[in-house]
Amino acid sequence: MTQNLATLPGRRLTFPRPGERSLTTRASALVFEDPSSVSLLGDIERIAARDVTAMVIGETGTGKELVARHIHAVSGRSGPFVAVNCGALSESLIDAELFGHEAGAYTGATHARAGWFEAADGGTLFLDEIGDMPQALQVKLLRVLQERQVVRLGARSPQPVDVRLVAATNVDLWRAVQAGRFRSDLYYRLNVAPIALPPLRERRGDIPPLLDYFIELYGLRLGIEGVGITPQAREALVEYDWPGNIRELENVVHYALIVSRNGRIDIEDLRLAGASCAPSGPAVEETPEQLLARIERDLRGLMARGAPALYDTLERLVVTTAFDACQRNQVHAADALSISRYVLRTLLKRHGLIDTPAAGR
Repeated sequence: MTQNLATLPGRRLTFPRPGERSLTTRASALVFEDPSSVSLLGDIERIAARDVTAMVIGETGTGKELVARHIHAVSGRSGPFVAVNCGALSESLIDAELFGHEAGAYTGATHARAGWFEAADGGTLFLDEIGDMPQALQVKLLRVLQERQVVRLGARSPQPVDVRLVAATNVDLWRAVQAGRFRSDLYYRLNVAPIALPPLRERRGDIPPLLDYFIELYGLRLGIEGVGITPQAREALVEYDWPGNIRELENVVHYALIVSRNGRIDIEDLRLAGASCAPSGPAVEETPEQLLARIERDLRGLMARGAPALYDTLERLVVTTAFDACQRNQVHAADALSISRYVLRTLLKRHGLIDTPAAGR
């Protein structure tokens, strides 16, 4: 786990060493240029200065983990920042992952191991997709927040921990409480300092600096530096509603750079879900066969241009698109791709779309 957060000019946040980071469904950069974003940043930093539990609420791809990392960086805590995706952990192992276990606590537990709470001692623990936590674990989490100590699986004595908790969710937790899926007492414990992170369509002033950043970042990765963008393409990107938020913008720029010609991104290089960048005209619905034929033509064009890492890029594009379209539901995404969930999880891990628990801490 890396502790340092890269804060760049223009009120921009990125993960450490962004050029080395694999693609995920999470936003890898966040800017505060839009007036509403500037105001939000002030709120975030005021909350960060107080040692309270915070909950970041926002759609997938809006930059919730980056906000959590910034809270940690501003807080002055000397311990590590540890990020855990509750939705990516096996339900049978999440107890041991969060709270640790002693040797022999369950089959295969040959050695004692600290959990994520102990790993984050003195620092910040970020629990993403907190709404996916099983209810039995919600009781234990509430106890940890109240007593500031954890009990490893298979142990009898508690371990004190000094951890600041930042939770995140892309669902309405209050509705989950009303539906009986989330404990109300835990909800109030987590919702001490809520931070509502607006979708990208509500902070359009952030789109141009994000666009320029991703063009530079992926231009360096692909070895095609100095690529520009036409005014028409830039306008289309600013006006688009971005249902996938910053993560979708990053994907669109990455693809556009691969297919761009003559050192510039033009409007025909953009692939925007549910939007057309072509001149308006009579709507014609393409058949699946026609869509596949068009994909084949595009693929031949990419091969002719010698697009780098083509297979890996296309595989990642297919998996990312299906996962986003199915609201990150693995069962539905596997069905959409006509593959098993096991195969899907292997692909999701390969491309960094879900976290793989570390072998040791």
